Order: sequence, then C-alpha cells, then structure tokens
Amino acid sequence: MEFHHIPVLFNQTVDSLCVKPGGTYVDCTAGGGGHSAEILSRLGENGRLICIDRDPQAVEVLENRFGADKRVTVVHDNFFFIVSILSKLGVSSADGILADLGVSSRQLDDAGRGFSFHKDAPLDMRMSIEGLTAADAVNTLPANELRRIIHTYGEEKFASAIANAIVRQREKQPIKTTLQLVDVIRSAVPAAASRQNHPARRTFQALRIYVNGELDGLGKAVEDAFSCLAKGGRLSVITFHSLEDKTVKEVFATLAQGCICPKDFPVCVCGKKPQAKVFKALTPSVEEIENNPRARSAKLRTAQKL
Repeated sequence: MEFHHIPVLFNQTVDSLCVKPGGTYVDCTAGGGGHSAEILSRLGENGRLICIDRDPQAVEVLENRFGADKRVTVVHDNFFFIVSILSKLGVSSADGILADLGVSSRQLDDAGRGFSFHKDAPLDMRMSIEGLTAADAVNTLPANELRRIIHTYGEEKFASAIANAIVRQREKQPIKTTLQLVDVIRSAVPAAASRQNHPARRTFQALRIYVNGELDGLGKAVEDAFSCLAKGGRLSVITFHSLEDKTVKEVFATLAQGCICPKDFPVCVCGKKPQAKVFKALTPSVEEIENNPRARSAKLRTAQKL
C-alpha cells in the first residue's frame, strides 16, 4: 500500500527532539513514517523507536516499511493511551515524543475515506475505520447538537444555518456522500463568505474532530505524554487549528509555571517548581506553505522536562 504524506515542519520537528544515539523515542502519530524515518537516521544502532497510529492502514504501511528494523516497534492504538502503551512495552521513559495532530495528507487524498470536501465519497471521516461515521452524525443528531459541533469544533459563524439546512435535507433523503453534504452547506452559506475559503472547510473539520474525538481528552493526553519523558526529554506537538493549539499551549504553560503564591507573599510557601522549559512556537516558512498549502495553519510547540 502506498502512503504519500508531506510532513509539515519536517526538519524543525525532528531537530526539536534533539535525537541522541541510543535513545528511546515515540512517534505518536506515525502515519506513513516520514518523521519516524528521520528519527531512525539519527538514532544509531542501539536506539529504540515506537511508532503509534490509530489508523490500521497506516499501521500496515509502518510494518511494511520498518518491520525488519529491530529498533522499531509498531503499535496500533490511539496515543491518548500512551501511558499504558509504553507500560505494556516495558518502557519506563522516553527521550523524545512527537505528536503530529490532525488528518494526514494520505487520508485526505484517499477519496474513499471521506475526509475531503473536494472529492465525492461515502461520508465517513473515521481515522480508526471503526465506530460512528460522519454520515451517522449528520443524519441522526438533532439540529442543536449539530449546531454546537459545527460552531465549537469548526468555529463556523453560520453553524445554525448549516445545521438547519442539514436537517431539512435529511428529511427528504439521507446525506450519504461528501459532495451531497457540500451542496447542503453551500445552500446555507452566503456566497460572499465563500470567496476566500471553501464553504465546507469548517464544517468538515468540525465533523472530523467530533467523529474521531480529537479534542476529547487531548489536554490529558499531552500531560500523559509529558509524564512519560525522561529528565531532559522533549515533547513536540504539531497542531493544525486554534482549538488544538490552545489546548497544547495551555498544558505547556501549566507545566512551565513555578510559584503560585500571591504576589504579596515575601517568600514562596507553595513549593511549586516548573516541570518544563517551553520553547518558542515555530510556524512554516512562506516557501513551505507555497510548496504544501496544507501547512499554512501548522504550529510546532516543544517542551523539555526539567
């Protein structure tokens, strides 16, 4: 199976991990193995790399690509369970952990997965290929819940109009394909609002986040990943929209916070020490965005365990 993916902020991300020969590293969303391959090239003969992905198609690719490499362990799971994953593998701590959030280029480009609003396909959007589909959501959820999902996860100001249009359409016939949904969204969004961005972009993002539970427990998952680091280890997270980035930023800020005593206290009595050093967030260059438009909203945040 071919798995084409253009890793965003590629060199900056792997550089941020400061890969050392013989270390233990975790790629939480390994996908096609782009970042993983570069980590391996810097790891030396005695290092270890754990590649995790919830997508069974990605896992198949990873096993084919790295299966013969004794340094690599491929795990089919959601990195939200990183503590139990590493425990089962007998890994007490990692020197670096990477999480590249969001949907991969391969998932977007595979029309059959139903992520793209440019290609007609069954309305699916499941990263794990299990559970509730986007079609299930749009055809069964009440209008107020659809509005909440589209507004909250898509930050779409026309959420109410879109939700009402979906309900009206599904009363006539079920919405089963991506382009059927695109047509419904177009009918609800003013033409002037569609000139800069595709009118379905935010709604598709919202449904994808909902179907895959991408934000449900993300903060705890980031905290758990940080807790799995060895002293001096680094956690690097790539986000692709403001909701993800806000969550990661807030967790990192909390980890980096020291004394929380009132300012008028002459000396610290809380004893709270910073757990992390947080580095300046990185964004793609103009050149990278031109070469890979999907990189335009990406942001890389890194925290080092003190």
